[in-house]
Amino acid sequence: MTAPAIASPGQASGLTESEAARRLAASGPNEVTSERSVRLHSRILAQLRDPLITVLLGAVALTLAIGDHPDAVVIALVIAVNTAVGVAQEIRADNAVAALSALSAPHARVLRDGAVRDLPAADVVPGDVLRLGEGDIVAADAELAEATALLLDESMLTGESVPVDKAGGDALSAGTVVVRGRGVATVTATGSGSALGRIAALLDTRREPTPLQRRLAALGRVLAVVTLSLCVLVFALGLVRGLPPGTMAVTAISLAVAAVPESLPAVVTLALALGARRMVARHALVRRLPAVETLGSVSVLATDKTGTLTEGRMVVQHVWTPRVRAELSGVGYEPVGEVLVDGRPATEDELRPVRELLTAAALCNDATLRPPDPAPSDARWTALGDPMEAALLAAAAKAGCPAQAALSASRPRIAEVPFDSLRRRMTTLHTTAHGRVLVCTKGAPEAVLDPAVLAAGPDALAEARRQAARLAERGYRVLAVASRVRDEVPDPVTAAETRLTLLGLVALSDPPKPHAAATLAACRAAGITPVLITGDHPATARAVASGVALLGDRGESDGQVITGADVAAGRVADLTAVPVFARTDPQQKVDIVQAWRAAGAVTAMTGDGVNDGPALHRADIGVAMGARGTEVARQAADLVLTDDELSTVVAAVEEGRRVYDNIRRFLVYGMAGGAAEILVMLAGPLLGLPLPLRAGQILWINLLTHGLTGVAMGAEPAAPCTMRRPPRPPDQHILGGGAWQRLLLLAAVVTTVTLGAALAARTLGLPWQSVLFLALLAAQLGVVLGLRARLLTRQNPFLPLSVLASALLAAAALYVPFLSSVLETEPLGWTGIALAAVCAPGGFVAARLVRTAFRRTG
Repeated sequence: MTAPAIASPGQASGLTESEAARRLAASGPNEVTSERSVRLHSRILAQLRDPLITVLLGAVALTLAIGDHPDAVVIALVIAVNTAVGVAQEIRADNAVAALSALSAPHARVLRDGAVRDLPAADVVPGDVLRLGEGDIVAADAELAEATALLLDESMLTGESVPVDKAGGDALSAGTVVVRGRGVATVTATGSGSALGRIAALLDTRREPTPLQRRLAALGRVLAVVTLSLCVLVFALGLVRGLPPGTMAVTAISLAVAAVPESLPAVVTLALALGARRMVARHALVRRLPAVETLGSVSVLATDKTGTLTEGRMVVQHVWTPRVRAELSGVGYEPVGEVLVDGRPATEDELRPVRELLTAAALCNDATLRPPDPAPSDARWTALGDPMEAALLAAAAKAGCPAQAALSASRPRIAEVPFDSLRRRMTTLHTTAHGRVLVCTKGAPEAVLDPAVLAAGPDALAEARRQAARLAERGYRVLAVASRVRDEVPDPVTAAETRLTLLGLVALSDPPKPHAAATLAACRAAGITPVLITGDHPATARAVASGVALLGDRGESDGQVITGADVAAGRVADLTAVPVFARTDPQQKVDIVQAWRAAGAVTAMTGDGVNDGPALHRADIGVAMGARGTEVARQAADLVLTDDELSTVVAAVEEGRRVYDNIRRFLVYGMAGGAAEILVMLAGPLLGLPLPLRAGQILWINLLTHGLTGVAMGAEPAAPCTMRRPPRPPDQHILGGGAWQRLLLLAAVVTTVTLGAALAARTLGLPWQSVLFLALLAAQLGVVLGLRARLLTRQNPFLPLSVLASALLAAAALYVPFLSSVLETEPLGWTGIALAAVCAPGGFVAARLVRTAFRRTG
């Protein structure tokens, strides 16, 4: 927002309350505009605009027009249930995401009328003077006036995993976190005018339909045309044969309803809702139901680095001393691990220089490790302060150094030279048991490996610099550590940073999560291309990509890691040929995602920071981290991972493919049955069966097959080969990939066995129309069982139960007087029942055969 005149950073008393109120009225509250809340009627209308729902609404109108009120009620009930489930899921997910807003800055300490006040962050205005301390979230963009050892975590904005040192005059961005030190800053921009607000503005784009929505919309348009054509064709043929126009109008409309699998919306919604429920159990929250299926169609997974592929916590992995090189095991800030030399536990002699180095690093340290809370079962050690300093404390514990409290007690700090961006090192002075002064220094290698600082010869310095460069090239954050024992504290204290003894180098990194490599391998096995997009340093990005096997055998070759500057300058001919992007800004992340989409890929983007929000929104599906993710990322996403584990995405992909397969399986079953009913009506008169089925019989068959059993198909488990096949082409029709062929083959078999049973019944003098009615239903029930991916599974008992219920209701249509009268059926003897029942195994065998012929199409 446009700011009024900014107060001077040196203003001692801050703004007056009256001036702050005036500026608040002029600039508005310090809030990033979030997604506008969707009204209930808008949600309902969005559901009803679905093409298939439109067809069903037309079917309701037709059935009402012919006076078929029971069927009109049934179809309307399907529409109502589908709409209610869809709207309820959206509202529930939105409410759950709102509850995750723990990383916002609800309050800020502001200087007003000469006194520090604790205010809601929304009340902060341009010109306010902020007081910042450790753990504070910066409430608005500001200019730093005073700083004391101030270190900020900007990863949510930049993707950079290493905290940034800040000095007077530097700019601060809203949403960043103070990890060390304190400062005073003057607010320069609030709300949408802040850096966070400008990124959030990129989200203000229209959400495009998902692949499933596009495919079902195309199918709905086709079915609408087919439905109208069938009405006209059947009505005309009946008139040609001299049948009454009223009878043929009712029959034509009934066939039109049969042609449309009206329970498809219910099947789709049930399948998606079950998938969403399973995802919640697997630590994933679905914000929009179609997102479940969309993950099943994903062909490219673009992931950020910090907190997604990596732990999001610094860890000491290597220690180099002039006497020994060692590796440290363990993850996170937990002080548990081993010191290894050449892959074996270090000996006591080898541990001695490592402990000396890490003891000095632990003394020259302002961080604190906090043990896990015993209440939560998954609690972890956490850090208060600089993550790198916390990692040094954990490493010292692994090496067997005294605990931090014991070190501080035995060697109390008596003076210090704080870290700053010019010196790039920190020095602390401690008294020893003998009354002397221990000087401990740590900092950037170029700041410590200096003849003015170290008492080391040229060869020793050159070797240390070579080792530091080697570690930096591998993507590590490198610190040099030195110490010296003096007789007294020098004056000035900075004079203590001379003639120090080099203890060695420490290599830190934000390591990959334990299962990250396996997760990406599972993606590749499923035909999904992983891409790393991060705001971190190219060397760090390369190291992480190599650690998770993202670069392959060409990990060190040119062109594998590209920077955002290269993308912005147009120096990359094909963005889809690059596996790793570093130093990217939010717009460049969007450009990369858009390049993949333009190439025909279905993209998923994972992220947790504000800088990931626009790309999450632009991707076909955005996946946000719930535990450490920002509100901007969560609001932009379709799926929120509450456990922040990338492996949950693989489970979601399998779930999405299961949902899509079940929808396709229902379409094959439902439309094959509808096509068979149409073929029976068209071919029956040619074989001497004048009116094979009456309107009520068609609708009853349709209700039992498309209703009970059809909806039950939405809960079928995934096929064994689900994650061993590539994703479906984004331009493939929902009935492509062999589904049309399966549908027509099954329709032909069901038509043949049904007409055969009816002709046999007529020859035997049985009520052939009732036999045909029961045979057509039995054949379709055989098909639904034969199409199961896991034939004898117990995971979905509702399907065999629904088949049994449908069979009983079919019998009721013959033997219950009221139903028999309404549907115009006749009771059958054992011969008629046998003729109809034999059609069930015919449909079952046909379904198993087509499953074998088209095994890899789901």
